[in-house]
Amino acid sequence: MKTALNLELLKTTIKMATNLFEDFDPVSSKQWKQKIQFELKGADYNETLIWNSPEDIKVKPFYHKDEFTKSFPVTTKASECKICQNIFVFDIEKSVERALDTLLRGAESLRFTIEDETIDVVKLLQNLPLENVTIYFNLNFISIDFVKKIDVIVLQKKALAFYNLDPIGQLAKEGNWFKTEDKNNFDTLNLLATATPNSSIISIDAGLYQNAGANMVQQIAYGLAHANEYFNRIPIINKPIVFEVSVGTNYFFEIAKLRAFRVLFNLIAKEYGHTLDCHLLVSPTKRNKTLYDYNINMLRTTTECMSGIIGGADAIANLPYDSLYHKDNEFGDRIARNQLLVLKNESYFDKVNNPADGSYYIETLTSQLAEKALVLFKDIEATGGFLKQLNEGIIKRKIQESADKEQELFDSGKEVLLGTNKYPNKDDKMKHDLELFPFVKIKPRKTLITPIIEKRLAEKIEQERLDLE
Repeated sequence: MKTALNLELLKTTIKMATNLFEDFDPVSSKQWKQKIQFELKGADYNETLIWNSPEDIKVKPFYHKDEFTKSFPVTTKASECKICQNIFVFDIEKSVERALDTLLRGAESLRFTIEDETIDVVKLLQNLPLENVTIYFNLNFISIDFVKKIDVIVLQKKALAFYNLDPIGQLAKEGNWFKTEDKNNFDTLNLLATATPNSSIISIDAGLYQNAGANMVQQIAYGLAHANEYFNRIPIINKPIVFEVSVGTNYFFEIAKLRAFRVLFNLIAKEYGHTLDCHLLVSPTKRNKTLYDYNINMLRTTTECMSGIIGGADAIANLPYDSLYHKDNEFGDRIARNQLLVLKNESYFDKVNNPADGSYYIETLTSQLAEKALVLFKDIEATGGFLKQLNEGIIKRKIQESADKEQELFDSGKEVLLGTNKYPNKDDKMKHDLELFPFVKIKPRKTLITPIIEKRLAEKIEQERLDLE
């Protein structure tokens, strides 16, 4: 009798749960707008509640099912996003010690930045436990012999390596190509692709455009047009192309930006017969980081890392809160790594794949960013391609126009960086704590083109404050 009663109660509960929403009439988007308009008491709906982003996307106060038209099949494996540690290699023994320590403390992948071929890369890697560890090599040169050395060790240790070689990015950032014995950098890349057919050698430094002030449509379009130059010149691409992407604090837009990257990359790659997805290595932007009230940088990088994970980053390399003015240090590294560990192990960001699916807002932003970026991409290709526009200074000019608009918003106080252009702590002193020069460095040299320069929004106001200390 008791069992039968419990069974009937369970059936009733299930029925009530099933019919819960059937007890309420659906509310259309038109009805919501009417209610909002009533509450505005005569104020204009469009002027009051709709704002226009720098990408010319009109953001509405709400998004509704009956206005939703398009969903993108974006596969983002948030549960597999790796915590990446940046290591600049100068002193081999210290770099090895640092790599061992960070792997023990939660890092799941490593990104080594290597300046020149004199670094003993065999000594760097031979004593590291690299089985199933992803390693990124940001090489500031191209050398077939150097990559071959790494490739041998990587295969022996069963690691996964990405050789982030980006000659076009080098030209954009430094104004010159890499120095090689071959006729051009593409010849060297082709020889390298032939010598290491099972390795990922190509990378796109899309973070340069973000850090220089490009808006999101430009970042996506320039990154893809940049990649398209490699598709046209490197016939052997057997492994994923790495996109090194920077994300800012426009939380939902940044999620949509990464999703749009994948959608358009797969669309373009398909035209070349490539079926491999791109590999997104994401870092917080430098553009909004500040020298004064530097602890706020931790809040900024936390939301930026969240956007990266939800947007589908394959790996996140966080930016230490003090990276503007301190040399690499254990404390800054640990805090940056722990931010990601907290997101992963305490906020459960590793439990769900495709977490942005079903959000009308994010899906709509993804669609709008992708459509606008595709229009710009097609325009670049129709006028001769990315390299042509880069050489003619068009890319730099367009980025500078966007950067100037954003700088104007910051200077006028409409774009806020707390602790810097709003609620600054006037007692905060930084001159005594500068180990690094935190502003744009001018390097007089002969260049083929005028390089694209990364610049932070707060630089001018910070220099004025330092002068008064």
